[in-house]
Amino acid sequence: MTTTHPAAAASPAPASPTATSPSDLSDHASPADLAARKGFGPRVRRLHGRIGAAHHQAEGMEFSRALLDGQASPLQLAALIRALGPGYALIEQQGPELAAALGAIDFPWAALARSAALAADAAALAAAPATPRSAAAALWLEHLQALAQQAPHRFLAHVYVRYGGDLSGGQQLAQQANAILAAHGLPAVRFWAFDQPLPVLKAALHDAFEQLDLSEAEEGELLEEAVVAFQDTQRLLAELGDLRAA
Repeated sequence: MTTTHPAAAASPAPASPTATSPSDLSDHASPADLAARKGFGPRVRRLHGRIGAAHHQAEGMEFSRALLDGQASPLQLAALIRALGPGYALIEQQGPELAAALGAIDFPWAALARSAALAADAAALAAAPATPRSAAAALWLEHLQALAQQAPHRFLAHVYVRYGGDLSGGQQLAQQANAILAAHGLPAVRFWAFDQPLPVLKAALHDAFEQLDLSEAEEGELLEEAVVAFQDTQRLLAELGDLRAA
């Protein structure tokens, strides 16, 4: 089944990033990560190759640099947690059935699931001031809903980008975020904390993507949508960068 998703091609361009920071996450891959990359399957290698530039752009945006430098505010972190919840909830509701229908039956969904942690984090950060409804997150959620109905293989590109990031660079973000929250007397977030060893989860995620039974056209659209997933993320990062109140 080959489907196309016009919204992907019409997706607005990402916010213009600043130059990448010297502390870019991708420049700090652990030896274990570097070794693991050598064992990537062909589809995961193609995904990594396609999203590299978008990854660097996202890292160079104002909020990303502020968080990596320990300068983000608790308000921005609370807004991030609140914004991500609905999208992850949809991914975890729809993803298992969509992936299985495309031949990927071994996704570690239960171990990867983030929506419960996001809900708990949002409750724990209730002391942080209220934040505006995220327009970027609403657009992302609408986009995911359309993909789930029209182009499941494109939907799964968002699964790869989100969980892959949480398991990799998200671990450095977690250290900085929790240090910022602790300095303000707020609890640490659990969003980036996984119960299983990260190398095991990364390998399981990658193996599941190699299982997908896609046509040549769907393969190209999966790669294309991975970049769109980063554009959706960049909209949220730009929004968070504008949220400067302490």
